[in-house]
Amino acid sequence: MSRKDDFDQGLANRRAVLGDAWVERSLSRATGFTAEYQNMITRYAWHDIWSRDGLPRKSRRMMVLAVTLSLSRWEEFELHVRAALTAPDDSRLTPDELKEVLLQNAIYAGVPAANTAFNLAQAILREVAADIGYDLTAADPRQADPFGAGPA
Repeated sequence: MSRKDDFDQGLANRRAVLGDAWVERSLSRATGFTAEYQNMITRYAWHDIWSRDGLPRKSRRMMVLAVTLSLSRWEEFELHVRAALTAPDDSRLTPDELKEVLLQNAIYAGVPAANTAFNLAQAILREVAADIGYDLTAADPRQADPFGAGPA
């Protein structure tokens, strides 16, 4: 496979994971200073890694969310939350799956990072809830079951 083929396959993966609008916006901002970097990450990250058979795309999405939360890379976290909730294929995360990723990482990355992650994810969820058929309703934390069984 040629470097151009690697780029084209990486670009296809990048579009499938992040959506055409985001990728077009990213590519259109490239300059003589950043074009080589865009080419490199498209080939290496989006082709060499995201094309591997070892993990399903949904698992990769969860891992990216965990790492970006842990590193407080909020711009990437928000991008991947939106992409995960609105994915057109079986790599889509449900809001409940996203919640589980954030809860798991509250333990390992820390509560302050999880606070930010929940706030950012909820803001995105408010924007996309109707589009994905999710009813984001008020709930009383005093009635929530911390073991995941829903309201007591």
